[in-house]
Amino acid sequence: MTQEGELLWEPGSEWRTQATVTRFMTWLGVHRDLRFTTYDEFWRWSVDDLDGFWSAVAEYFGVRWHADPACAIAEPRMPGTEWFPGGRLNYAEHLLFPATADVDPDRVAVVFAREDGRERTLTWRELRANVAAVRSWLREAGVGPGDRVAALLPNCPEALVAMLATASLGAIWSSCSPDFGPRGVADRFTQIEPVVLITVDGYTYGGKPFDVLPTVEALRDDLPTLKSTVLVPYLADEPVLPGAADWADVLRTPGELEFTPVAFDAPLWILYSSGTTGLPKPIVHGHGGILVEHVKQLALHMDLGPEDRFFWFTTTGWMMWNLLVSGLAVGSAVVLYDGSPAYPGMDALWRLAERTGITSFGVSAPYVQSCMKADLHPGRDLDLSRLRSIGSTGAPLPPEGFGWVYAEVKRDLMLSSLSGGTDACTAFVGGSPLLPVRAGEIACRLPGSRVEAYDENGSPVVDQVGELVLTAPMPSMPVMFWNDPDGARLRDAYFDTYPGVWRHGDWIKVTERGSCVIYGRSDATLNLGGVRMGTS
Repeated sequence: MTQEGELLWEPGSEWRTQATVTRFMTWLGVHRDLRFTTYDEFWRWSVDDLDGFWSAVAEYFGVRWHADPACAIAEPRMPGTEWFPGGRLNYAEHLLFPATADVDPDRVAVVFAREDGRERTLTWRELRANVAAVRSWLREAGVGPGDRVAALLPNCPEALVAMLATASLGAIWSSCSPDFGPRGVADRFTQIEPVVLITVDGYTYGGKPFDVLPTVEALRDDLPTLKSTVLVPYLADEPVLPGAADWADVLRTPGELEFTPVAFDAPLWILYSSGTTGLPKPIVHGHGGILVEHVKQLALHMDLGPEDRFFWFTTTGWMMWNLLVSGLAVGSAVVLYDGSPAYPGMDALWRLAERTGITSFGVSAPYVQSCMKADLHPGRDLDLSRLRSIGSTGAPLPPEGFGWVYAEVKRDLMLSSLSGGTDACTAFVGGSPLLPVRAGEIACRLPGSRVEAYDENGSPVVDQVGELVLTAPMPSMPVMFWNDPDGARLRDAYFDTYPGVWRHGDWIKVTERGSCVIYGRSDATLNLGGVRMGTS
């Protein structure tokens, strides 16, 4: 049995020297006269000098400013941090033309696979052409900056194309997975009053078809602001939805690929976080905050670049989809999968990894445990030679899950258990190509994330379980909640316990060596060694 804290992997010299974070630290030495001998020194600087760190991220990763910002951070208070004031940019531009990679237009940018065996790819050229067409159609439909485009789409290329087209106009994207059900979809989209709805006719899961057109017809009645609907054929070749434009016709719309410059904190998309009562919280993230956080996360933590194929098992209703598609911004090809992870067998995703050459493979912790219980041997039975890293999130990964990965998948890979949330659309703690992997532990607090464990008195503690808090702002924190004009709901959600400090709602232990262990939600009672902790 693998024990918590057991050393399972250490990065070799090749990992350390070739990692993007190493190159970034070298660049800081040349251009900022900064020297770091340990990861902890680098992390400490990144959270103590927010202006220095985030301005360096923007410069190193080639943020394309249409108007230059005055600085990286003008006001560090929480909530209400002002990031990159005066800066104007567009998120979609950076995904379609990644600044740090001169991608071949005829190289594959998107790999798509369905559980029923259908697969296709899009090159960078094809992706750009599709986005240009959909952008032009949306513009002709009257969509402009600030308008909402809602999508009831699975994890497919059409969702990615529509999101990028929406963002390119400065309009606001919001998506739900078709499996949410009529009430779940309506509870989300009625709050944001979209002008366009893009939907499929249905989807398959576990080998079974599911028709969503009745949901769509009811939803349209609930959305009085809706002006246009687009139907993407997914189950049937020629589905019928009265009054809807056909996706194939939308793709034939002539138009140039352009990008509307918007303010750094201009709304990019609306995600949803379900509370214990009431409607889901509509969380608004900004173009610039998501861009700089995601390129930092994907490049410095996950070590992704132009040679990678990045996969995460997700739906369009989970923030991991948003992080997945941002992989384009570092030049990686993204692998989109729609269907059950266990159909036709529990090894479906591992076979996908072999077939498509995935280098970075992301799943949930429960999936890893299910593979372990099913006695799978992916490393023995499949060719996973291209696989370099595995990500695990959604729940704490227990030590035996770590042990299974290294015993049954591959000995030489970086396993990153990570934790964060929809609220900031990123992870706060995760792995690093500079640090070892220990069973049951998350390797480190990530650059730019000043994570602490607070005791009951609101003081930081080490090697003790406490509340996960952020004592410094991050660019991808919500710009606002939709329909929260005075910010009261946002303050109540994160800042009601510790004024000026973000309380995330998880139990965490930060160890003396800087690693972390997550114990679950802090609004539940936790029993650690016979000591009860929690709200009851």
